[in-house]
Amino acid sequence: MDFLRPATLAEALSIKAQRPEAVPIAGGTDVMVELNFDHRRPAALLDLTRIAELREWEAVDGSVRLGANVPYARVIDELGDRLPGLAMASRTVGSPQIRNRGTVGGNLGAASPAGDTHPVLLAAGATVEAASARGTRLIPATEFYLGVKRNALAPDELITAVHVPATGAPQQFAKVGTRNAMVIAVCSFALALHPARQRVGAAVGSAAPTPRRASAAEDFLSGELTATGRWDSPEPLPDPVVRRFGELVAEAASPIDDVRGSAAYRKHALSVLARRALGWAWRDYSGKVA
Repeated sequence: MDFLRPATLAEALSIKAQRPEAVPIAGGTDVMVELNFDHRRPAALLDLTRIAELREWEAVDGSVRLGANVPYARVIDELGDRLPGLAMASRTVGSPQIRNRGTVGGNLGAASPAGDTHPVLLAAGATVEAASARGTRLIPATEFYLGVKRNALAPDELITAVHVPATGAPQQFAKVGTRNAMVIAVCSFALALHPARQRVGAAVGSAAPTPRRASAAEDFLSGELTATGRWDSPEPLPDPVVRRFGELVAEAASPIDDVRGSAAYRKHALSVLARRALGWAWRDYSGKVA
């Protein structure tokens, strides 16, 4: 196995063009597990840890451009006010050691259906920045996940950043697991309010072959909030509306039975998570508007 260690992004993209089979590695929290269990034996590893520009974030046109190698710990410490949902999800990832090494970019590259940050990126309307020697393109998060551990990257592309809208409006993330940390989610849910567009973003994780948006739930709740004028006057939400939202979130999932939980349990849990997350987010929104 070759170990390739470029010092710049341009050098990394050049190597990736010549060696498209090279597997990128930064924090290594996914790749090293696969190597240690002999689930994967790539011809080459492409170490991205020396590339300084991948470790930075910046505010750009109302969004945060988050470099692919910014670790979860920095998302929590530095971006909790701008990207609250992503910070919440980052707090649930592994142990402190994992949060210091693991990255949102690595989570995207792995494209696991159970990745904690995926539902947040979908609900927030994020886009993935992919670069190659041919140029750079933006891929909407809704088009990035193609299947179990499959993504929309071309063989010669690397994830360089993810662009996440920073609306300042409430967001929530919640997951169910056998414990609070060091555990793969049985299921997860993310919610983002977009008052400027009078839209709600909602997405589920670990409950389908890919993370996915709960589009029917989004449309239902967005329509209810707009029709009743609650975006401007955020009165308490009627219980039937909250319950119907939870039902539609559960219907968006297509889970399986496995060692972590049954399909029926996942659907039930998603409904509960959606109702709770909506309650928390709406309480926060009501306080901000008032």
